[in-house]
Amino acid sequence: MIYEYLNYCKIGFEITEHKAVYNMVELSDISLPYPEAIAKNLFLRDDKKHNYYLITVKSNKRIDLKTIKRNYGTRPLSLAKEELRNILGLTPGTVTPFGILNDKKCKTLFFLDEDFLASPAIIGIHPNDNTSTVWLKVEDLLHII
Repeated sequence: MIYEYLNYCKIGFEITEHKAVYNMVELSDISLPYPEAIAKNLFLRDDKKHNYYLITVKSNKRIDLKTIKRNYGTRPLSLAKEELRNILGLTPGTVTPFGILNDKKCKTLFFLDEDFLASPAIIGIHPNDNTSTVWLKVEDLLHII
C-alpha cells in the first residue's frame, strides 16, 4: 500500500527487504545500503492520554523523554502501546512516520530529528511493516505526511 501511494505521489524511493526486525538491536545485524539514514521511532502519549507524539531520530541517538517534556512543555510521556493500532494502524515493532497517514483524526504530533535534514537528507523507515526498509528523501516524507 505504501509503495503504491509513493508511486501515486511520484516520489522516488528504494526498498531493502530483510527479515522481520522489532528493535534497533535486531536491525544492526542486517546489512543496509545507508546505515547512517536509519530512523528510530517512538509513539508516545501523555499521562492524560490526550496528546500523542511520534518521535523520529537517527538510529544512534537516545530519546530522552524528560528532555522532550522540558523542551516542549508536554505532560509526562510514556509509550502508547495500547493506542498504536487504533491511532496509527500499527503493531509494536512497525512504528514508522508512514503510520501518520493512517491517523484519520490527526491526533499525532510528529517530531523529526533535524539531523535528517543534513546532506544527503535521506531517511530509512519501515513501510508500515517491519520486513523491509524504504529509503526516500526527507523532503518527500515531510511533504506526504
